[in-house]
Amino acid sequence: MKRTLYSELSTWKKSPNRKPLIIKGARQTGKTWLMKEFGRQEYAETAYINFERNPNLAAIFQDSMDIDGIIQALQVHTGVRIIPERTLIIFDEIQEAPQAIAALKYFCEEAPGYHIVAAGSLLGIALHRSISFPVGKVEFLNMHPLSFHEFMMAMEENELLELLVSGRWSLLHVFRKRLADRLRQYFLVGGMPEAVAEFAASGDLHEVRRIQKNILNAYELDFSKHAPANEIPRIRMVWNSIPGQLAREKRKFIYSHIKEGSRAKDFEKALAWLVDCGQVLKVNRVTRPGLPLKAYADFSAFKLFLVDTGLLCAMTEVSPRVILDGNDIFTEFKGALTEQFACQQILALSRHPVGYWSAVRGTSEVDFLIQIETSVIPVEVKAEQNLKAKSLKTYYEKFSPPFAIRTSLADFRQEGWLWDIPLYAFLAWLQNEV
Repeated sequence: MKRTLYSELSTWKKSPNRKPLIIKGARQTGKTWLMKEFGRQEYAETAYINFERNPNLAAIFQDSMDIDGIIQALQVHTGVRIIPERTLIIFDEIQEAPQAIAALKYFCEEAPGYHIVAAGSLLGIALHRSISFPVGKVEFLNMHPLSFHEFMMAMEENELLELLVSGRWSLLHVFRKRLADRLRQYFLVGGMPEAVAEFAASGDLHEVRRIQKNILNAYELDFSKHAPANEIPRIRMVWNSIPGQLAREKRKFIYSHIKEGSRAKDFEKALAWLVDCGQVLKVNRVTRPGLPLKAYADFSAFKLFLVDTGLLCAMTEVSPRVILDGNDIFTEFKGALTEQFACQQILALSRHPVGYWSAVRGTSEVDFLIQIETSVIPVEVKAEQNLKAKSLKTYYEKFSPPFAIRTSLADFRQEGWLWDIPLYAFLAWLQNEV
């Protein structure tokens, strides 16, 4: 399985100003596999330490920050001779060892020759505790589920992917059914590595669904194991409300849809917990498309998506036949999956600030605004081929963006300010715009 983040790890290794690297991301998105694979291919040896499986190892960092002593203890535990520049040190589930996080500062300042990559599924939550975090002494990468392009590579569609990225629209039209079929498969399977690997190997959708259910169960176990006891019921309520929130025509998150009469203060901590552990994706409304986009975020209005479209299918028990047979998916779930898909692809690049816009008065709403260089581009996601664009037109007349994107299963078309981009080419268009 190929992950595009691998190239960023290679860039990190070669950097003369390299610092310890932390990979953030939800559980089971492939962080451990990527780190180990990178060590296997790029280093003479790898010293792997998992603080969740070996909690006693946290004691190595508690008494002092003697780098030589820490390295010696790690060598005893792993049986690996740790040599600067030649050995990759992996700290997995580092949130379980707060002092190990603090130690990264001293590795950066006193021993930069050691190559250290760390990861933590619940690191975002841990950082809100009383941890001495090495600000400015580490680098970050975000790990997401496989993008649609990575899914295509896993399905050995490399030549078709090359054509897709090339943007040769007349040729892509010839293969539009094949691309649309792969897109529907991605909606169903999603990008969690274990589910993708199973589908690529066997094509067994029942086994894929079983894997997805296990992942969802693991997420819920995290609620009980790691969340504050008084917040666990609220976390479950927010989590279970997300599919219903997405099924509404206007997908703005409404607290009263969790429980009648609820307000933000009742659930804001629970929601923050889910965001911090990466299990949900939060997209804020923006009041106007100014630069930088984040400066205009309205934190009181937002949409919530799951981390993965396949998990959304499993959580809602959507039948595989609904997705794989024709266009039934596009009326069955009111486009929630297509908007989930688009959000997932935008965030997979980790380069574009994103929000959405809605009129203060009236019904106009644009699904996403993406900051690309010095422009803010509106994006409307369509589940079917009914290509009305009233909200986009309203937005264009109000804010005059350089152009607007409408993405659906329709073919590519450019008419003045409005560009139609096929859903299966949406990520390719994003990459080419960077």
